[in-house]
Order: sequence, then C-alpha cells, then structure tokens
Amino acid sequence: MTNAIFLSAGIPDPVRGPEFAATADSVAITAAVSALVHVTLGRRVLVWGGHPAITPMIWVVADSLGIDYGAWVRLYQSNYFVDEFPEDNARFQNVVYTDDIEHHLPKSLLHMRERIFGENQFDSAVFIGGMAGIVDEFHLLRQAQPAATVIPVATTGGAVLDIVKEMPSHSEDLSQDFDFVSLFHRHLNISVKERRYARPADQPANVEDRMY
Repeated sequence: MTNAIFLSAGIPDPVRGPEFAATADSVAITAAVSALVHVTLGRRVLVWGGHPAITPMIWVVADSLGIDYGAWVRLYQSNYFVDEFPEDNARFQNVVYTDDIEHHLPKSLLHMRERIFGENQFDSAVFIGGMAGIVDEFHLLRQAQPAATVIPVATTGGAVLDIVKEMPSHSEDLSQDFDFVSLFHRHLNISVKERRYARPADQPANVEDRMY
C-alpha cells in the first residue's frame, strides 16, 4: 500500500509504564487520534498496529463519517493477542493478522512491525502518547523508511516526548497547539477543501463510489 500514513499511539498504563503515564494527557491523546481520523479518512490510507484503546476510537470516528472505512484503513494485529482482540476488530474489513512468534511478546511485536513497514510505503508517520512501543516503532520506521515525515504530537505526553528528544528540529507547534484538526491539516499537507472519496484510487471502483 503506497502513500499511506502510519499511526503509532497509545494511552499509557500507570502500572506497566508509570513514567509515561506521569506525563500523558489521555484527553489530548483521544482528541488527537480522533482528529487524525477526521482529517485523513477518505483522503489518505491510515495504517496502525492494533491497540485495545486506540482501535475503538478509530472505529467510532470512521463510522460517524459515513465512508467505506474498510477501504481507507489497514489494521495489523498480532495473533499473540488472539484471546484479547477487541470486538472492534471485526468492524474493519481490512485486518492483517500476523504470526504469534514462539508465543514471545517482543518477537511477535517485532514481526508485526516489520510487516507493517515492509508492506506499506508511508508518506508520514504520526506519534501520539504511548509507551516504549511507539519509540520502538519510531526507530524501525527511521531504519526502514527514512524519507517518511515524522510528526510527534508532543502535547499528548507519554513516550512521544522521548521521540521529540531525538528530533531537536521538530516544529514548535507540535509542543504547543491543541487544535489537532488544524495541526494535522498543516503537517500532512491535506487541504480542508480536499474531497473525500469512497475508496482509494488504487482500489477497484464500483458503481457506488462517489465523492464527498
């Protein structure tokens, strides 16, 4: 899948990641994820690795826009979590289930992430909140697709602040602006006037496709 946008996001768990939870703003994380879906859906393909807090957020916004979101999102989910899949997974028609490697969490997550970056070409990658996993995804992205634009939304706190430390030249508004819709329009170069389409141009058309 080409010209896609990668999302790496999460709401830090205060038990598993207290150092990330201490700086995270869960309201800002939710607002940023929702804004990203609102700006991109019907305009750019959005790809992410399954997260029990993030996937339901994406579905709620996607469903409210009334667009064939199955054509515009691609969810990767490791079978390591087969007993924990959120019911929202079933609502997306475009889910890629990746192998459970030796029932070993780090190996299974690495395999999933390598498939994400090997099977998709990203124009941009957005990092929101999260714990150590989003830092791992940042490093893998930098290795696999160094030309992709990295957008660390520092106002959401969490592990994204560690990414910002590795990007001293990041835009100041990413650390100040809570108007996430406007922020993503600017950083993703998506005009507010850009139309939404029923499906991406590289997917087969049908008679029900229309512009919004």
